[in-house]
Amino acid sequence: MRTHREGVVTIFIVGLLVLAINLVLRYWVCDCFSYLRWPVGLLTGAFWLFIVSFFRIPRRTHTIQSNAIVAPADGRVVVIEEVQADEYFSDRRIQVSIFMSPLNVHVNRNPVSGEVVYSQYHPGKYLVAWHPKSSTENERHSVVYRSNGKEILIKQIAGALAKRICNYLQPGQSVQQSEEMGFIKFGSRVDLLLPLDAKIHCKIGDRPQGGVTVIATW
Repeated sequence: MRTHREGVVTIFIVGLLVLAINLVLRYWVCDCFSYLRWPVGLLTGAFWLFIVSFFRIPRRTHTIQSNAIVAPADGRVVVIEEVQADEYFSDRRIQVSIFMSPLNVHVNRNPVSGEVVYSQYHPGKYLVAWHPKSSTENERHSVVYRSNGKEILIKQIAGALAKRICNYLQPGQSVQQSEEMGFIKFGSRVDLLLPLDAKIHCKIGDRPQGGVTVIATW
């Protein structure tokens, strides 16, 4: 397991704060509060380990399959429905949404190999990620991939806690399936807008692994 580069500074700063809190309790706080040292030490240590875990990149065998659309994120499938596209496309699409809790791996991966034809950041609100309007009103970054003559759109959507979306893609860039495309910090959601003829291989409540689980085929 590795640590994602987006987390290096955060892990270092949190580590310094944890160390400072515990040193203050140890050497500069009255002995009458000594009973706080172990509980605070355990809590702050656990919090630092949580931060380290949040930025983890587990070792996995990623799926490479030309007719497959793999999960762009870890999490839980919360939406599978036909919708009217509101960005880039003007037709109806199948929307598959994956909710990412703070405990999930937060690396986002390319669902297909192909060309990036659209990449756009949208500032917005910070509604909870499962709110129906989060797809259109929250801070988000949208990417359209062209693969096998078809196009799909991915939205990285910020949630109530997620305040920073990282996306590494530019229009015209060629990408490989399951490679990193971005990162969202501290809980969020990813939407996929797929063609109506895509065959869906997941259901509500499923817990896909990013870059591994096949969400649909075409």
